[in-house]
Amino acid sequence: MHIPDFANPVWFLNTTVIIMAALIGRYFLFTGIFYGLFYKLSFKRFKGRKLNSRKYYPSQFKKEVMWSMVTSAIFAISGAATIVLWQKGYTRIYSQVNEYGWVYLPLSLLLFLFLHETFYYWLHRWMHIPRIFRIVHKVHHDSHITSPFTAFSFHPLEGLLQAIFLPAVFLFLPMHYSIIITVLTIMTFSSIINHLNVEIYPVNFHRHAIGRWLIGATHHSLHHKQFKYNYGLYFTFWDKVTKTESPMFNYLFEKVTTTQESPAKNYSKKEVSRSATAR
Repeated sequence: MHIPDFANPVWFLNTTVIIMAALIGRYFLFTGIFYGLFYKLSFKRFKGRKLNSRKYYPSQFKKEVMWSMVTSAIFAISGAATIVLWQKGYTRIYSQVNEYGWVYLPLSLLLFLFLHETFYYWLHRWMHIPRIFRIVHKVHHDSHITSPFTAFSFHPLEGLLQAIFLPAVFLFLPMHYSIIITVLTIMTFSSIINHLNVEIYPVNFHRHAIGRWLIGATHHSLHHKQFKYNYGLYFTFWDKVTKTESPMFNYLFEKVTTTQESPAKNYSKKEVSRSATAR
């Protein structure tokens, strides 16, 4: 079977359009599912787990979708470029499991997630430098109350900075195509769950041996409220190591998962102190 030259402008454009269509379809499929489940059906179990009870500002969802479409276009170009790099033999993407063995599959997944977490954490902190923030990151934070549609709502410059990570990693890290699919799936679900504005993890998950290292809606919602805490993407370890995890996290997580009460807009100094001591 003859494989076309994806570096050819026509094939590159066609590939970009196909990838963009797939990304947009994935975006609407999964954000639609989460929005339907937690905003429309609003299961009784999760009714008291909403992190912000205020109404969304008019047209927020439309703006988030618009910016997400721009992000999808940027990610599609990055995806097409990755295919060109693969075809030219510049990447370490492989298709035969026995090239590196079965044990390497989960190891490569964990290594990728660690590298991505590290890249994003420090990029995220850089984007919060005031003069950088106004240009690059403000679009994302315009969603003061997050929603499933916020997940990929980025300024084009931020989208570009995020898009370069995957092809860059593929240049040196051997990855089986099945692990790449797994990674992309994790990215989608993690981003939507983190921006859901509804805590879906169980009681005491934040103290579990595994759960304490995973980011969810409560953790990331505090970032959109407080700005100077909780910069992580998938995991909390960089926030813990560098002490940028919000002192309100434990208190807020316990409040929405045990009392089923919508948290107040502001927190008293007493509550902050109590939460920090509990940590």
